Amino acid sequence: MHILSAGIAERIRDGFADYHARFAAITRRAKGRFEQRDWGAMRSDLVERIELYDVCVKQMQDWLAQVLAERAQDRVLWNRIRDAYAEAVEQLLDRELYKTFFNTLTRRFFRTHGVDPSIEFVALDIEPTDQITHPVARHSHAIHGELAAVFERVLVGYHFAVPYAHPQACAEAMAHTVRQRFAAWGDTPLVQIELLETVFYREQRAYLVGRALGEFHYTPLVIALANGPDGLVVDALLTERDHVAQLFGYTRSHFFADLPTVGNAVVFLRALLPHKPLDEIYTVLGRAKQGKTERYRAFFRHLEHRPNEPFVHADGERGMVMLVFTLPSWPLVFKLIRDRFAYPKETAREDVQAKYRIVSRHDRAGRLVDAQEFRFLRFPRRQFAPELLDELLESCSEIVQLEGDDVVIGHCYVERRLRPLNLYLKEVSADDALRAVIDYGQAIRDLARSDIFPGDLLLKNFGVTRNHRAIFYDYDELCLVSECQFRSLPKARNDDEEMSHGAWFHVGANDVFPEQFPQFLGLTDAQRDALIQTHGDIFDVRWWWSLQEALQQDSACEVNPYPDGARLLPIAR
Repeated sequence: MHILSAGIAERIRDGFADYHARFAAITRRAKGRFEQRDWGAMRSDLVERIELYDVCVKQMQDWLAQVLAERAQDRVLWNRIRDAYAEAVEQLLDRELYKTFFNTLTRRFFRTHGVDPSIEFVALDIEPTDQITHPVARHSHAIHGELAAVFERVLVGYHFAVPYAHPQACAEAMAHTVRQRFAAWGDTPLVQIELLETVFYREQRAYLVGRALGEFHYTPLVIALANGPDGLVVDALLTERDHVAQLFGYTRSHFFADLPTVGNAVVFLRALLPHKPLDEIYTVLGRAKQGKTERYRAFFRHLEHRPNEPFVHADGERGMVMLVFTLPSWPLVFKLIRDRFAYPKETAREDVQAKYRIVSRHDRAGRLVDAQEFRFLRFPRRQFAPELLDELLESCSEIVQLEGDDVVIGHCYVERRLRPLNLYLKEVSADDALRAVIDYGQAIRDLARSDIFPGDLLLKNFGVTRNHRAIFYDYDELCLVSECQFRSLPKARNDDEEMSHGAWFHVGANDVFPEQFPQFLGLTDAQRDALIQTHGDIFDVRWWWSLQEALQQDSACEVNPYPDGARLLPIAR
């Protein structure tokens, strides 16, 4: 049995190594896509890479089922395979990624409820990056002489098939921007710049990621490159930690970053963003399964220290499609699809799951929450508030069951918890509420430009982040802008039609009437006026028609992942 378990362990290790190589091959395409401005192909690569994990797991699962045959669910054998596998990957820098792959396989064979330490790697106390001391490869530039000359050397150090349009002008603008932003650091604000050798690509930008060091300070430093008609230009310089956190945030799509090993890059990024959860860093680097593992590990480690804190309904209006609960001391929500939906909802469980798949594979434009899908989570029954447990068992009986003293949730989505916008507007000052309403309009615009229409624009379906950004999180009516039929409201032909309580005209399943949007939002007069004044065109059907035409031609404007204030400062000449 030892020979068998060791051989199986080595084959599973090689299976993940194969996935890793195929992942890297897709990732390496990003450089050429960026150079060729082939954004459609980059989007296709993103979807292919996301789906690759399940493809590789299925191939390994089929091989194991064939080789193990009747012993495929032999726990004693799998326990020995796990121990042999641990030994086989022990010296690897990214061994935690390998272990997650192994866990995926065992869970698919055994459909484990909760976790099974005898055949899985659990170790809630492990921080996977704590033992990583191998530094990630980087370029270091000591600041001597003119700062602009240093930045010009920085740009020269990264080679693209497309030349820089104005490298000297870009370098001068970066130097000028740094002097303005870091004036408080003294006459010589920077002493060194460190940038990762690996270039990060996403959507229509390439990023040089690193940090700027002063004598007594350091700050993240990210150089955003755009490929314009005349060649490469530096579009922005991100030096505020909040801006970099948003760039690597849970409302953004995964990066393409050809990292030889992942763990040491995670260590470096975590030093730049110490408040960023480890799971989100793994996920935004494209390692979504490891992100799930780290989110699970962090949450259940926290839960062990909160044995008496109950799960409760999440704040906000109760949804007709999703039941949402939370642990108040932890910034996550658990979202379960109800067994049946109240009228007028006509969707089915499969339809809702399809919406979440769209979001996971789409450009989230900084306005959609990343949702992680979990199966067979096990929680102590005593830790559920009675009214919540009653509703779970009544409304979600198809996926929630009691097993002894535990509650097992067969399927759910886990997301970052946001403050519902409708509640937020009642809790903040009038000025802050106006800013939130205006950003809500910008969120609709940003989503639309990425071909997403929320479907239900009610404020309760949007949340507010700690950076005061409006984010959409209710996906059961989400659809593509290109699939909508935007219409003007027909004019009533007589008094009977004018006084009708319902629509006197035919409304199709995909029909949308933008001019009706403001009527149902529950805004104050001042908020409504501010929204219309700033974003009035989203209530005009002609704007949507124009956008649909642009999307059809693949020429819709990019939604930048950083504010205009991060763009380079112009140089006065």
